[in-house]
Amino acid sequence: MAEIMSTEVVYSRWARMILATIRLPDGQSTKRDIEDHGEAAMVLPYDPVRRLALVIRQFRTPPCFVGTDGMILEAAAGRLEGEDAETCARREAMEEVGVRLSELEPVARAWTMPALSTERVALFLAPYSKADRVANGGGLSEEHEEITVMEMPLAGLAAMADAGELTDLKLLLLVQTLRLRRPDCFG
Repeated sequence: MAEIMSTEVVYSRWARMILATIRLPDGQSTKRDIEDHGEAAMVLPYDPVRRLALVIRQFRTPPCFVGTDGMILEAAAGRLEGEDAETCARREAMEEVGVRLSELEPVARAWTMPALSTERVALFLAPYSKADRVANGGGLSEEHEEITVMEMPLAGLAAMADAGELTDLKLLLLVQTLRLRRPDCFG
């Protein structure tokens, strides 16, 4: 079994970059990079009556760095800040898309990029109604997120998934899970 022999923090800001020395099962040692910024929660609010979902469009620097415009369609998400995943999902839904959520439907708690990152994200689906939209959303101004809130038809999100146009893997998983659990919402 592989074993971490030592670690060294080589950078620390929003995330920490850690250099780990690993002893492999065959006894050899090697170095591995670890990006550490904690756990997160993500939620896709959906209106089963109007057959809509609340999503965000946001600029992301890494996709821009590799040659896209950097604008990514995502579900509301954020890091756990000393709270449980359910509390985080509700907080982020209010901050980012302006919806008050009560019921959360767990989907998975999954590693987002296990070869590099310590991030695990708790994924949820959450029904809402028109009356639950109590704020504009858009994120917190001090976080400089520049979020555009979009209420989109679920059939449109399914078509985007089928066409390979949902580029955030977590949103793709949430849309596909909702299609399996609630096909009536996509008719």
